Amino acid sequence: MKGLILSGGAGTRLRPITHTSAKQLVPIANKPILFYGIEDMVAAGILEIGIIIGDTGDEIREAVGDGSRFGADVTYIPQAAPLGLAHCVLIARDFLGDDDFVMYLGDNMLQQGLTEFVEQFASARAEGGDDIPAAQILLAHVDDPRQFGVAAVNEAGEVLELVEKPENPPSDLALVGIYLFDPSIHEAVASIAPSDRGELEITDAIQWLITNGRHVRHEVLHGWWIDTGKKDPLLECNRLVLETIETRNDGEVDEASDIQGRVVIAPGAEVVNSRVRGPVVIGERTRVVNSYVGPFTSIAADCEIIDSELDHSVVLNESRIVGIDRLTDSLVGRHVEVTRSDTRPHAVRLMLGDHSMVEIA
Repeated sequence: MKGLILSGGAGTRLRPITHTSAKQLVPIANKPILFYGIEDMVAAGILEIGIIIGDTGDEIREAVGDGSRFGADVTYIPQAAPLGLAHCVLIARDFLGDDDFVMYLGDNMLQQGLTEFVEQFASARAEGGDDIPAAQILLAHVDDPRQFGVAAVNEAGEVLELVEKPENPPSDLALVGIYLFDPSIHEAVASIAPSDRGELEITDAIQWLITNGRHVRHEVLHGWWIDTGKKDPLLECNRLVLETIETRNDGEVDEASDIQGRVVIAPGAEVVNSRVRGPVVIGERTRVVNSYVGPFTSIAADCEIIDSELDHSVVLNESRIVGIDRLTDSLVGRHVEVTRSDTRPHAVRLMLGDHSMVEIA
């Protein structure tokens, strides 16, 4: 079995969470979101992985490399324009061959991993008979299914119909964004027409399988599932992952500092005259000086936190936060400076990238 991951800028016309980088490279507990998906595939025994790349392809290539660091063999498949998830399958035809494969949206985070999901599909296909599944989709119960692709299923676990953002949902089971397919999906993606938004929709391809007599089964997600494409879900995901860390100190903490709870301090990091209350991860060569770092905070490598207080936040590489009384519920991008100015006249001075959001007290 092979794996197909959709990385930042590929598949659909989604805005990246930061203007300058692929959203799948934004870290959760100081590890890029994309890496969790690759590690889940490897844990499920999927070692041949294709990554669909778009306009952030160079960043993805640099971060992932050839896949050897994960124990995998990675192939990059460029997509010239974001023409839909089914289009990703279409352009990956040579890589996928006639293998079964899992398709994984790279900004998804799952608690349960992929192993059980893959094993269930393989077991159902091995049983033979007239109802061998051509596909298997992962579903989750949601409060408002009108915001998602929704599946109608029968008692045998077969998917009867997929409906995109319906006014009257047939169930509360939403598509999670992880799919298993046999080679018949290639005929399906070649047979469908673009949707009204000009994209080849994977839901249309799966519906084509159902309409043409192929069996599509489902499994319901166990544990949490978060689409990390927006700030608040990303911070919540960071919180959930930080809840699982174990204390480790490979840096330097002076006697005037107070470390409480589960805290990871990476090599080369330095904590001086500061209080750190976990769960917190502090990246390599980052300095925390005369500051308070509160729970559910991840600070990436080569940052400086000086004379400041922050909690429930994610700070990306090479950023500086200096003289800030309280920063909370925040996502700070790479190479960012947040400082307090004593220059008169007193004012708020900002330089913001596209799609930014600022709340000022």
